[in-house]
Amino acid sequence: MTSTPSECPRCAHETIEQLFTSPVPGVWDVLQCGRCLYTWRTTEPARRSRRDAYPDNFKLTEADIDNAIEVPSVPPLASRG
Repeated sequence: MTSTPSECPRCAHETIEQLFTSPVPGVWDVLQCGRCLYTWRTTEPARRSRRDAYPDNFKLTEADIDNAIEVPSVPPLASRG
C-alpha cells in the first residue's frame, strides 16, 4: 500500500485525514481532504490520487472553494411505500 500523500490531488491542501482502513490490513485506506472534502482510496489510479496526474480541468484553488455559490444538499430519502 502507498503512504499517505502530502497534498490533496484536487486542491493541494496539506491536511489529509484517513477515514477508513480495509478489513484486511494493508490493502487500502480511504482518505479525505480537510478543505475540499475530496475522498479517494489509496488503490485509485494516479489520475485520481496524485496532484501531478490529476486532470487540470478538475483541480480547485482555495479561491474556487471560497467563491463556490452553493454546495448542493442531499435530498431526504424517499419513503418505501
